[in-house]
Amino acid sequence: MTIDFSEYLACLKADPAHEHAQALESSYHEAARVMSPRGLEHYLTGIRALCGLNKGSDLVLTYVQEMPGVAKEVGEDIIPDIVSFLMKMASHTSGTVIMLMMATMPLAASRLGDIEVMRGYLNLLHQLAGKAPRGLRPMMENMDELLSKLTLGGLRRWALWGAQAHARDLDGQLAYFGLQTESSRSVLQKERRGTLFVDNQRKLNFYLRALWARAFFMRPTSGDYESRVGLKPFIEDFQIHLPDAFDAWRGISGVELYRAAAAHCAAHMVYTTAPISAEQINPAQRVLIGLFEDARIESLAIRDFPGLKKLWLQFFTAPAGADEPGARHPLLDLMMRLARALLDADYRDAEALVNESADAFRAAFAATPEDNRISWIAGVEFYNRAVQICAVPSLRILEDWPIPYRDDNDYVWDFDENLFMTRGVDYLPASRQQVRRNVNVMEMVNEVDCELAGDDAQEIWTLSTPFWLDQEGCTINELEGKEPVSEPYHYQEWDYRVQLHRPDWATVIERRQGRGDPETMDAILTKHKPVASRIRHLIDALQPQGIVRRRGYEEGEELDLNAAVRAMIDIRRGVMPDPRINIRITRHVRDLAILVLMDLSQSTNEKVGVKEGEPGYDEAPSILDLTRESTGLLAWAIDSIGDSFAVHGFASDGRHDVQYYRFKDFDQPYGDEAKSRLAGMKGGLSTRMGAALRHAGRHLSQQPARKRLVLLITDGEPADIDERDPQYLRHDAKKAVEDLRMKGIHTYCLTLDPEADRYVARIFGENAYSVVDQVERLPERLPAVFAALTG
Repeated sequence: MTIDFSEYLACLKADPAHEHAQALESSYHEAARVMSPRGLEHYLTGIRALCGLNKGSDLVLTYVQEMPGVAKEVGEDIIPDIVSFLMKMASHTSGTVIMLMMATMPLAASRLGDIEVMRGYLNLLHQLAGKAPRGLRPMMENMDELLSKLTLGGLRRWALWGAQAHARDLDGQLAYFGLQTESSRSVLQKERRGTLFVDNQRKLNFYLRALWARAFFMRPTSGDYESRVGLKPFIEDFQIHLPDAFDAWRGISGVELYRAAAAHCAAHMVYTTAPISAEQINPAQRVLIGLFEDARIESLAIRDFPGLKKLWLQFFTAPAGADEPGARHPLLDLMMRLARALLDADYRDAEALVNESADAFRAAFAATPEDNRISWIAGVEFYNRAVQICAVPSLRILEDWPIPYRDDNDYVWDFDENLFMTRGVDYLPASRQQVRRNVNVMEMVNEVDCELAGDDAQEIWTLSTPFWLDQEGCTINELEGKEPVSEPYHYQEWDYRVQLHRPDWATVIERRQGRGDPETMDAILTKHKPVASRIRHLIDALQPQGIVRRRGYEEGEELDLNAAVRAMIDIRRGVMPDPRINIRITRHVRDLAILVLMDLSQSTNEKVGVKEGEPGYDEAPSILDLTRESTGLLAWAIDSIGDSFAVHGFASDGRHDVQYYRFKDFDQPYGDEAKSRLAGMKGGLSTRMGAALRHAGRHLSQQPARKRLVLLITDGEPADIDERDPQYLRHDAKKAVEDLRMKGIHTYCLTLDPEADRYVARIFGENAYSVVDQVERLPERLPAVFAALTG
C-alpha cells in the first residue's frame, strides 16, 4: 500500500505525487526494517515536530533520511533524545547549522557506537551552542576528521578549550573550530588517543567468535562521564563495555590491550556459572577474592586455548614505564606479584606468602576448577595473612591497581540488581527488526487478504514463483503490487572549499521507470540500417579470436616441424641454422565489464534542431530519443560481442533524492524485459553527477572483469537545485572520477554540450571524453567511441 505522509509532513505538502514522496517512502521502508512500532511512532512524531520549527524543508528531509541510519547504529531509543536536542537548538542557531548537525548524526553514531556516548555527544553540542555558537558550523564541516581521531572525551576537551580561549573572538572561533589555526591542530594532536574501539570492534567480534564460537555484545564507554573509575572495562546486562580508546601501555599496543580485555571479559561470561556471595565480607576482601576469581577464569580459558597465556602474561612481565610511580603501596605490590604467580606456575616470588597462596589455589583449582567458591576461600585467607604484614589501604587505591585489561568484577558478585537472579544467564535482548520469509502457496493464500498488514509489518512474506490470478489474467503483484524502491544509499561529497568530504551527504535511491514496447528498440536497427551495417564490421573486428598460433619464435609452446626440418638441413650443409623454430600460442580473450550511465535530466527532453512553435516541432526527435537510439545500438553491439554490460540512468532532485534507474543489469540478458525498460525511459529533474558515478562504481566494482569502464552520456555539466555554486558539483564529480580510478574503474564521458570544453577535461581528464557537436550524430558516434575504447 502507499504510505500517506501528509499527516506528518505538512511543511512539505506531502502527497503521493509530491516530488520527494518516493524518497520519503524509501526512507520509511528502511526505518520500518530497523525500528519497532514504538520507534516508528517516535520517528514520525519527530518529523511533525521538525515541520513545526519552520527551519526549512532541508532539515526535515535530512532527518527523515538520516535517522534510520542512526537508529541502526545505536538503537531507536536515541530518537526522542535527538528530536529534543534539535528542538532546543532551534532557539540557539540557524536551520542550516541544525541541518548540518543532523546530517553528521550517522557519522557520530557509527564512530561513537553507543547510545550513552551518543547522548554525551548531544550534550556537548548543546553546551557549545551557548559558549561558541560561531564555531558550530565549521566544527560540523570537519566532524569526519575530528571523530576519526578523537574520542568523545577528547572532542569535549578540544572543543571546550577553543570555546574558552576564543570566548569573545568570533573570528577566532571560526578559525579554531575550522582547524585553521596552529593552536587548534596542536590541541587536536594532544587529545588524540592511540587506538580507538570503533576501529577494532569488528575484529574483536571475530576474535571472540573464533575462540568460543558464540557472539558477544560489546559497547564503548567514555571515562569522561561514566560513574565507573577511570576507563576500566566492565560487564553489564551481559554486554562487554570497553573504553572508547586505549593508549599503548608499557610498550604493549592498544590493539593487544583490546584483545586482552575482550578475552578476559568474555572468559568471565563463559566460565562464570553462578554468582559469588558478597555477604559478610568487606570491600578489601572483595577485591582480593576478585583477584583469585580472575585467575580461575583465565586458567580455564588457557586450558581450552593455551595461546591466551602469552596474551595475558605480557602485562605482568612488561617493564615499568617512565610515568609509573616510583613506589606502590606494599599490598598493591603483593597483589601484582600474586597475580603473576597465579598465571605463571614457573614464577617463584621472594615472598613466601605469594608462593604459598598460589600453590594452594592451584591445588584447589585442580580438584574443582568449575567451583568459584575456591576463589572466595583463597581471597579471604590471603587477606587474613596479608593484614599481618602490611596495612590495608583505602578502597580507591585497591581498585586502581595498574593492570588495564582487567574489569571491575561486578559481574561475578551476587548483588540485588544482578541479572543472574532476575533474568538468568541465557538472557539476550530480542531482535525487533523486520523479517523476510519465503512461504508456500497455502500460507500466502490464507494471509493475502489481511487488512492489518502495512509497511511496518514485523514479517514480509514472499513466494519463489508468481502468484497467478486466473480471474484477472495476471499476477497479484501486477494487479496490486508496486514497483520496488531500494534502501537509501548514502555517499560522501567533496567540498572543494574546505578540501574535505561531507560524509553521507547525498542519498541515492534506486527506482524503476515505466515500461514501453520492446519492439521500439528492435525498430532502431531498421531505422539506422547504414549505421548498423558499419557497427557489424566493428563487431567482427572486436570479436575474440580464441587461440592464435604464431610461427617464427626462438622460444614458444610448440615446435614448428617445417622450421625444425629446415634447421637440420642447414646443419647438415654446414650453414648456420635459423633458431626461430618454435610456435608461440596466444589466447585472445576479452575480459571487460562496461556500464553505460545515461543522464536523464529535464534537459534531455529538449527537441533537436527546432524550437518550440516552429514547424515540425512535434515530430522532431528529442535528446532523450537520440540517447535511447544510440544506447540501443550500443547494447546490440556489446551483446553481439559477448561482453558483460549494464545500462543505467540517473536524475536528481537535490542531494536527498538522487534517483538511479537500472534498465539492464550485468546478469540480465538483453531481451524483452530490458528492451521494454529502455523503451519506457523518461527524462526529468537535475544532474548530480558525482553521486551517480559513485553508485555506478558500486555496481561495477562487484564485477570480476579485469577491465571495468563507466561510459557516461550527458548533455550538460553537473547541476542541482540545492547547490548554487557551479564549481561545487564539478569538483565533486572530478573527485568521484578519481575515487573510481583508485578502484581500477575507468570513466569516459560522451557529452552533447558543445561548450563542454571549458569543464569536461578538468572533470574526466584530457583523453577521457568526446564532445558530440551535432547531437543527431550521437547514434553513430557512441558505438565508434566504444570500439575505440575497448578494441
